[in-house]
Amino acid sequence: MTGLKRALNPMPDAVRAALAERRLMTAYEARPDYQRNDYLGWIGRAKRPDTRRKRLDQMLDELQRGGVYMNMVWHG
Repeated sequence: MTGLKRALNPMPDAVRAALAERRLMTAYEARPDYQRNDYLGWIGRAKRPDTRRKRLDQMLDELQRGGVYMNMVWHG
């Protein structure tokens, strides 16, 4: 990632595995740096495993649908 002023959030192995399993890594990589970083930070900040899973599922669903980022319309 480049061009970000915030700290980069590392991609946990579970997120990488979920992207690979759903074949969404290309869709993830096509998103702007800030979106990828925001998704990872948002997922990583979840305190409870069920919340983390819910957020991961939302990211995966949005990547699969396209045109959506954090429940908002996104034209990318």
